[in-house]
Amino acid sequence: MSAAYMFPTTAKEVEALGWDYIDIIIFTGDAFIDHPAFGTAMIARYLQHHGYRIAIVPQPNWRDDLRDFRKLGAPRLFFGVNSGAMDSMVNHYTASKRLRSDDAYTPEGRAGMRPDRAVTVYTKILKELYPDIPVVIGGVEASLRRFTHYDYWADSLMPSVLVDSGADYLCYGMGERPMLELARAVEARRNAGDIAAIPQIAFYRDGKARPEGKDTGGTTLFLASYERCLKDRRAFAENFHKIETAANMLYPPVVIEPVGKGYVRVNPPYPPATEQEMDSFYDLPYTKLPHPKYKGKRIPAYDMIRFSITTHRGCFGGCNFCTIAAHQGKFIQNRSESSILKEVAALTSLPEFAGNISDLGAPTANMYGMKGKEPAMCAKCLRKSCLFPSPCRNLDRSHERLTALYRRVDSTKGIKHSYIGSGIRYDLFLDPEGYVDRHSRTYLEELVLRHTSGRLKVAPEHTEDHVLKLMSKPPFGLFARLRKEFDRIVRDSGKRFQLVPYFISGHPGCTMEDMRRLSRNPFLQGLYMEQVQDFTPTPLTASSVMFYTGLDPKNMSGVFVERDIERKRMQKSYFFKKH
Repeated sequence: MSAAYMFPTTAKEVEALGWDYIDIIIFTGDAFIDHPAFGTAMIARYLQHHGYRIAIVPQPNWRDDLRDFRKLGAPRLFFGVNSGAMDSMVNHYTASKRLRSDDAYTPEGRAGMRPDRAVTVYTKILKELYPDIPVVIGGVEASLRRFTHYDYWADSLMPSVLVDSGADYLCYGMGERPMLELARAVEARRNAGDIAAIPQIAFYRDGKARPEGKDTGGTTLFLASYERCLKDRRAFAENFHKIETAANMLYPPVVIEPVGKGYVRVNPPYPPATEQEMDSFYDLPYTKLPHPKYKGKRIPAYDMIRFSITTHRGCFGGCNFCTIAAHQGKFIQNRSESSILKEVAALTSLPEFAGNISDLGAPTANMYGMKGKEPAMCAKCLRKSCLFPSPCRNLDRSHERLTALYRRVDSTKGIKHSYIGSGIRYDLFLDPEGYVDRHSRTYLEELVLRHTSGRLKVAPEHTEDHVLKLMSKPPFGLFARLRKEFDRIVRDSGKRFQLVPYFISGHPGCTMEDMRRLSRNPFLQGLYMEQVQDFTPTPLTASSVMFYTGLDPKNMSGVFVERDIERKRMQKSYFFKKH
């Protein structure tokens, strides 16, 4: 049997593999695509690599007689559950709380193939059908709802998803290492205490939690209870500030959050993955294809990522509205150049590949290879962002390694173009007075002229500095500097390229007058202006805490919040009007 076999999704496919048992069955809200851009595929391949038999049940029907939940029976070890690549509520609803008409992660873009709050719905069904089999929840939805959180669509605080779902364990963040350790622990029938010590997992327990003992070298952070947060919005904001501070530490504590008659315990994460570990995650035999069951059907999300390559994980930008650091971590975890180039070379054998890499990057494409100059300083640092309010002096912002990688990729046989579709941070190569170093100018020139398809997309997010401050974004003046450099590069090259800025309306602190000023800002004249989105409060972000509490969790100062949906729509529409 080939190591690259496609994971079975039906009893017939299990039988064809000759299996008499399945170790782990993963239920997911997405169609299954065996590509490292999708977490389900990465976890499945990594566990398979270590000897476990994995089956996948994509988009199970939760509205009929539940045959999809019964068809493979019970796994030997446990069930895994995720909602897919997105939180199911973000996937289903717009910022105006209107139901979306399509779903990019479903064949033919069909909507309605997963329930609201899919992690909770799937888990409750499995616990009802198989009460003695552990359920481990993970992925974006579970990860960002591991603590008490504000749910925009219910307009209320909700407890940890562990409480509502009844799951046995929650694996947060990028889960290869904790999921493997959990599988080994369950297989070895380790006692509950041993399993409870596994990094990067969370669980609910009855009773009262005890602090970590000094003999173990552990520390414990106790939060205000869910019930207190319901009564006191300030307590919720204070909780978030503590959670966020801990999440950005290299060596964070155990976090305990009381709820009901028990508590949720969130263990510290594994240390940032080494380059060797990152390579081991991505060098697995992915087919990079949708499951054969979807033959002849188009999956929009697959079209977007099929010829993309991930270079690293993490983001130290610290934007208040973003969930990347809460899920992937602040510290950048790189793949080696050789691993990336190996994947680039393999692209040329894929069906329909025409030589164009659609995206060579990560959440922030130009953070590849970046870290602190003195690691000891990073180990003690409590900053949420290495860039805001100003770049850390210990941060190495050199783009030399990344530029060299781009050139090696482009020189690979069969590669015509490598595009950077991921976002970039221009405050990594520009300061108000100019370029950061001699490599910065070279990087921007190569980025514009060789790695965009005619449009360079960047995200200043707003023009008004008091709003940008609440977003933890650099002043708008830096975007003006970027435009000046961009215009020079285009003019000198004789080519026709466009600079496309992205903006957010309705963010806490943003008024109708702020949007009017944005729409009339002189530095935006002549640019391709159609990219604006209405702010959507998503769990485990500072911006969502501001939206719910009216407080900046960093300093507890009051913040204006536009909560009326119609007025939020008006803020967005103001962007397109001429005033």
